[in-house]
Amino acid sequence: MFHYTCLNPIAAVGLDNLTEEYVQTEDAAKAEAILVRSASMHDMDLPGNLCAVARAGAGVNNIPLEDCAAKGIVVFNTPGANANGVKELLISGMLLAARDIVGGIQWVENNAEDENINKSMEKAKKNFAGSELKGKKLGVIGLGAIGVLVANAGNRLGMDVYGVDPYLSVQNALSLSRDITICKTYEEIYKNCDYITIHVPLLEDTKGMLNGEAFRQMKDGVVILNYARDTLVNDQDMKQALESGKVGKYVTDFPNAAVVKMPNVIATPHLGASTEESEDNCAVMAVQQIRDFMENGNIKNSVNYPNCDAGKCDTQGRITVAHRNIPKMLTQFTNVFSSEGINISHMTNKSRGDYSYCIFDIDSDSSEELQKKLEAIDGVLKVRVIK
Repeated sequence: MFHYTCLNPIAAVGLDNLTEEYVQTEDAAKAEAILVRSASMHDMDLPGNLCAVARAGAGVNNIPLEDCAAKGIVVFNTPGANANGVKELLISGMLLAARDIVGGIQWVENNAEDENINKSMEKAKKNFAGSELKGKKLGVIGLGAIGVLVANAGNRLGMDVYGVDPYLSVQNALSLSRDITICKTYEEIYKNCDYITIHVPLLEDTKGMLNGEAFRQMKDGVVILNYARDTLVNDQDMKQALESGKVGKYVTDFPNAAVVKMPNVIATPHLGASTEESEDNCAVMAVQQIRDFMENGNIKNSVNYPNCDAGKCDTQGRITVAHRNIPKMLTQFTNVFSSEGINISHMTNKSRGDYSYCIFDIDSDSSEELQKKLEAIDGVLKVRVIK
């Protein structure tokens, strides 16, 4: 029996995948698994029995990742589940930047009482003239799940698409249209492209990466699109770039007190994943990851622990260990099994930064005594008996 809680409403299509072994509780202190969307967990007291947190979405800035890792709590997200929703909103953002659609709509609303509006608009429409996307150069920074979809969509719109990603995976590379030019540096994107969209995670080295230095390398009048994270863009430098005309339009899904007062900004209130389909996809993926972890001990799409998959257990027992990535840990684990006369039929061990995770399939039942001996090893953070 597993207890879980939802800190936000989670789409029923996802929760319906939970079996009768999962019991929902309103008391987070009793939960072994938490499902969350936007609720902040930074001020929560993380209970000792909590094993996993699944974010139904991509961003995890509302979750204390390091605190969770230090307590052996695995945090998952759902990369790619909302990718199509973000891609479609971004395409609309490019169209809004290219054509003064918003200005045109406002003109119609302002002249709703004009009985001759059908004639008046013929004179007024020149004020809302724009340009077409076809033939323009689109630069995509970050070719993950969303970036690949955006790049391919731009290509189908007749744009010349350039992409850059120092960590481009083989799978994503194979998903890209052959017409897309892969660049080695950000500078190639900056100097060549009319539209630049960013799709990278918020890390220490990406925070504020679109700044004054980057803008100076770009074409005059470039359109910047940000549907990833607000702080990837330096707001003060963006303000200066917009006022000077270096940046023609800034299209963002992350308005803040500074951005909304800048000229030539087109902002939406974080609508990227606000589609029924995206919410359903995120809920389903989050629940699937929770189930595979709770029932099998497998980790997929964690943001604070390594991916580690041993499939379904076909031996008599399975036990998992989350621990610090320090020397001689595996030796100590195997010594414990040996001292108990237990044979390890299969072992999987993966590391990520300061943390590691092990799955042991054994030829006997996983006892409480075995669990306690493993927990007593210095550097062990959490031990779970799966079977």
